[in-house]
Amino acid sequence: MHTNWRALFYFILSFSWAACVSPEQVPHLHAHSHNDYENAQPLFNALQNGFISVEADVHLHEGKLLVAHDSPKANNKYLKELYLSPLDSIVKANSGRIYIGSETTFYLMVDIKTDADATYKLIQEAISSYPTLLCNPKDCPVKIFLSGNRPIDTILKEGYSGIGVDGRPEDIGMGYSIEFMPIISDQYKTWSAWNGQSPPSQKDLQRIKELATRVHAEGKKLRLWAIPDNEVAWAALLDAGVDLINTDRLAELNHFLKQKGL
Repeated sequence: MHTNWRALFYFILSFSWAACVSPEQVPHLHAHSHNDYENAQPLFNALQNGFISVEADVHLHEGKLLVAHDSPKANNKYLKELYLSPLDSIVKANSGRIYIGSETTFYLMVDIKTDADATYKLIQEAISSYPTLLCNPKDCPVKIFLSGNRPIDTILKEGYSGIGVDGRPEDIGMGYSIEFMPIISDQYKTWSAWNGQSPPSQKDLQRIKELATRVHAEGKKLRLWAIPDNEVAWAALLDAGVDLINTDRLAELNHFLKQKGL
């Protein structure tokens, strides 16, 4: 009998994920793992450092959802292997949550790099095997939302089914619900030229503060990507109203936020 060893390996591994979230780990409400799949241990490193949000670039390749920054290769792993199956196992083992004793929603941002509608269709099919990962108004342990090539029109036409969309500043005021569009994201340099090497002046981050006010008025979170990735910038951006600090330095941000009591 032929054995699919790859599938068997990840089936067994998924049960071990439940033990990776320490009962003592307090989630950091401001921590987003940029290109999380490039870490030595995707998802695992983020959870060990208390992150509530991770990012995975996804390509539709030969009928499969492969996680990769650029064109995928044969050895790239599947979205299901790296994120969907582990998160499902953790939620089931931890009384319906990612972090034990916390009602905090965990965000999985899927950045679509290929055709929006075709990739979305396969994402829907993949997630249908994991109903615990689909939000509803009363329970949302994991919020999956789509960035990159966003299938907004398709989702609105078919009807919202638990999978959200990453917003842009131009989406503010369009009437999109928090459930459909929980986060507003944009590139940092669009809003400030400050390099993060010394304390900012009030003028340096004024436009970001104004943007944050507009985002928060809709009850949504603000994330900026390609920020100056250091403690000076983290502190200043949090003060300016940025909700999710986009970083590649997981352990350092964990330590910084612990010191801040965040």
